[in-house]
Amino acid sequence: MQMSQSSPGNLTAPEVLDAYFLEARARLIELAATLDRIDRAAGSQAVQSDARLNFIHDSLQILQRTQPGRAKAVQELYSLK
Repeated sequence: MQMSQSSPGNLTAPEVLDAYFLEARARLIELAATLDRIDRAAGSQAVQSDARLNFIHDSLQILQRTQPGRAKAVQELYSLK
């Protein structure tokens, strides 16, 4: 895919989606696979209250927001703990 001559900050929303969709999809699939591996592994109930798993779940809640600032909110979530 050929990128626009614009700087990354000047891309239109459709250009950003075109440029980053496949990478985002791959990362989401990898995260889903990780969560599935945790669920299938022996002792999965023992980690349900693990702070690291809770961070992942809390981050997913933040990602569902529709307003800007999700990256900052996730970074702040991890820096507070």
